[in-house]
Amino acid sequence: MLCPIVELTQQLIRCPSISPDDAGCQDLLIARLESIGFDIEKINVNDTKNFWATRRQGKTLAFAGHTDVVPPGNIHSWTHYPFDPIIHNGVLFGRGAADMKGALAAMIVAAERFVKAYPEHTGCLAFLITSDEETKAINGTLKVVEKLISRQDRLDYCLIGEPTSEITIGDIVKNGRRGSINAKLIIKGIQGHVAYPNLAENPIHKGIKILNKLINVTWDQGNNFFPPTVMQITNIQAGDGINNIIPGNLLVQFNIRFSTELNDLMIRERFDILLSNLKLDYSIEWNIAAKPFLTFHKKFTDVVTETVLHYSKIKPKIFNNGGTSDGRFITKTGAKVIELGLVNQTIHKINENVKISDLQILSKMYQRIMKQLIA
Repeated sequence: MLCPIVELTQQLIRCPSISPDDAGCQDLLIARLESIGFDIEKINVNDTKNFWATRRQGKTLAFAGHTDVVPPGNIHSWTHYPFDPIIHNGVLFGRGAADMKGALAAMIVAAERFVKAYPEHTGCLAFLITSDEETKAINGTLKVVEKLISRQDRLDYCLIGEPTSEITIGDIVKNGRRGSINAKLIIKGIQGHVAYPNLAENPIHKGIKILNKLINVTWDQGNNFFPPTVMQITNIQAGDGINNIIPGNLLVQFNIRFSTELNDLMIRERFDILLSNLKLDYSIEWNIAAKPFLTFHKKFTDVVTETVLHYSKIKPKIFNNGGTSDGRFITKTGAKVIELGLVNQTIHKINENVKISDLQILSKMYQRIMKQLIA
């Protein structure tokens, strides 16, 4: 007989909730939460489903997560159909198993067990769930947070179930996230015939010099909570693929993931200096996807650290590598944010999977954190 966490994870995986489609996941979660006394507020925006659930009043511990998943890719490359959760040798396969339907199931079952043990708990236990995290993230957690702030709802602690672990559950815990900035650089030249380069100006030749400099820039050394800032070129385009034409422009797109050692203004200023020194004719467009954030609360951190130590027998490293998360929105409420979730080795990959034992351990961790903070 399967444990409740595995059963719920399988039910969620069977819902093909490719972002921002929820595909019925939240109905499953809401039904479970209502049955143990949670008040549910649906905050749906356009094609995105969100809900805010609370039980009792007082100091608030919120659990946050998302029901949407990324597309499965080539379905024929999967060992099993991605939305048919299969268990093999103690491992559960399916899109969203690790990111993050398994963590959602662990949260819900932890809440059920916690409420049964402490029906009159003194604090407020809450859930903030969205179906818009994997893509634009404009109608999801951001909109819920705006509503909570507008009516001055209180959030003290927030635990996000993103897959932060690398090898063992809890080996990496996050209390912040890097910033993300995208740019579109156009290096301008003069189009012409390849046989008469003296009458043209090749932007690719000019661009090679700047690209070599950009990829070798040392932006910072990072700090105790963040790795060094890094830049990755994501696209290069020039011309129309015609062999006898020198193109007029070179398009370079890139992304920078930056720590709290920098801000977007500092990055832009360094780019302007670098490009100006090379005497390029260029234009550049910037788009800030997310600003870095860092939160710290000794009691919250100590509780999570002690919990991981209790179950995994390791002291977690608090380190904020990886991508962005909805924590960047939740911090606007004043809540202290920590992320603790499943192992991330297979997220967004073919044959995404999670160990059954990891689901059980994570749920126990969540329940213990509830007990320590609001029981």
